Amino acid sequence: MIRTLSASLAFVALIALASALSAAHPPTVPARSPVTTPAELRAAIASARPGDAITMADGVWTDLTLVFRADGVEGDSIRLVAETPGGVVLDGSSSLRIAGDYLVVDGLRFEGGTFTGTHLIQFRDGSKAANHSRLTNSTVIDVGTVNPIQDTKWVSLYGTHNRVDHNYLRGKTNVGTTLVVWLETGSRHRPTYHRIDQNHFGPRPPLGRNEGETIRIGTSTTSMQDAFVTVERNLFERCDGEAEIVSNKSGQNVFRGNTFFRSRGSLTLRHGNGALVEGNVFVGERVDDTGGVRVIGEDHVVVNNYFEELGGTGFQSAIAIMNGVPNSPLNRYFQVRNATIAHNTIVRARQSLTLGAGADSERSLPPDGVRFENNVVLSSGSRIVRQDAEPTDMTWDGTVYWGAQLGIDEPPGLTRADPLLRPDAAGVWRPLDGSPLLDAAVAVDGLELAVDLDGQPRDASPDVGADERSDAPVTRRRLFPSDVGPVWPGATAGEAAPPATVGLRLGAPYPNPAVGVVTVPLAVPAGGRVEVVVVDALGRRVAVLLDGVVAGGERELRLDAAGLAPGTYGIVARADGARAHAPVTILPTR
Repeated sequence: MIRTLSASLAFVALIALASALSAAHPPTVPARSPVTTPAELRAAIASARPGDAITMADGVWTDLTLVFRADGVEGDSIRLVAETPGGVVLDGSSSLRIAGDYLVVDGLRFEGGTFTGTHLIQFRDGSKAANHSRLTNSTVIDVGTVNPIQDTKWVSLYGTHNRVDHNYLRGKTNVGTTLVVWLETGSRHRPTYHRIDQNHFGPRPPLGRNEGETIRIGTSTTSMQDAFVTVERNLFERCDGEAEIVSNKSGQNVFRGNTFFRSRGSLTLRHGNGALVEGNVFVGERVDDTGGVRVIGEDHVVVNNYFEELGGTGFQSAIAIMNGVPNSPLNRYFQVRNATIAHNTIVRARQSLTLGAGADSERSLPPDGVRFENNVVLSSGSRIVRQDAEPTDMTWDGTVYWGAQLGIDEPPGLTRADPLLRPDAAGVWRPLDGSPLLDAAVAVDGLELAVDLDGQPRDASPDVGADERSDAPVTRRRLFPSDVGPVWPGATAGEAAPPATVGLRLGAPYPNPAVGVVTVPLAVPAGGRVEVVVVDALGRRVAVLLDGVVAGGERELRLDAAGLAPGTYGIVARADGARAHAPVTILPTR
């Protein structure tokens, strides 16, 4: 392989693939001399101090047991980075252990090879766990095992306050969950507060048995413990490992703004209580067994989610509410109690809603106290509701359905009416003028939704369903590969992004070439979430000029080049599928 790239060729590649830039990725500050051997790497780690950056030389590192054990401090992490993002390839039976506080691993590439251990990447080394540490901008692709029934985990999170973000993981074929959050037991237990965000989980073929989840948070043993993990803005593309794409097995976790595309399975609240499932998008394209959310346990809230053309039934319905087991042991099924399922949109699913799913002689406790309110269901199936067991004390207020028979006797609060939903330019089904959904939602006790699926504010008379009719800027939407994963060229692949809906124009920076302050003209006609960053010739972010929601119109941004080395940089802007770029040359200070 080519060990390094020239600056000019790298910059051309960067601009051609600028759509791969992802938000919240910090600058990489390489060390002056990359380490080239395992011995040099071990020595550099052993001597690292807060604020240091250890750079691994580009090339193939085979059978490397990489132990990144050190301690940074808040505001001064120790970084382990690739010389060129994606240029460090770890193959054979290579593995990574991160142990200590405030550590960052950035830009590594696990690809191919045959792993012989249990944890490919783990946030601990022996009894020393990682805390406030991060794995970012890296890939794990097609790492195999000698035996397909060998149980391996690709990423194992221990400790607290760690983050896994902007990574691409694809092609796991053997037994074992792709990413696991582990909780301590007994007196050592504490919430983990991990964040898993803006990753691209690529295709995983069907395993044919359990232990094929993409993400699992906890185990049945620790399921009554609160973890407070956030899983946010990830793309799950064709994740078919097993029926549980995401398996929640602990309490108080948040699943927000994720996209599930053609993935055979469900986001499953398998064990634990008090989960929030909010603002996620599930698109099945009628593929068999593509599902939505499966609910088990107590006090879950499922709101503002969008389900389109899902092909699953039963446990893989758009929403499946399970029956429970009396006096259930930790590894079985607790009764669903006090679930709030509100302001969701279900469009053309094969099975929109299953009540009492899995009811049998063991699972004999029906759901109790479910509120199914302000949802809209436009069905193309034979019936909207499949009822395996009749829930107790269930309310349906504000819910509208159309397109198929209900499947049960119509309860109070449920309305049969054409919701006048039609797909917009991006394919999202939204209400037309005159829709009975507009301003028709009822108040839901204890639930106040500030925003809708798109991040637009809910007004004083909210609409039924996930979408609030609004002219406010859209701050979140369905995710595509260009929105998530690593920033470096060629890191990820997948379906194409939709046409831009916000629009974006980046004017020529001036003066250019420049010394000191550079002015960058920017026009965002419709407003929305915008990111404008400055990157160097290798695609590393060196400055953020704008990252947030802006109103429509023209503005000028300022780049203070005082801290930048002379050279050519790229200014890259992104906004809801639109992208623009412009080069700028910084001259030496006289």
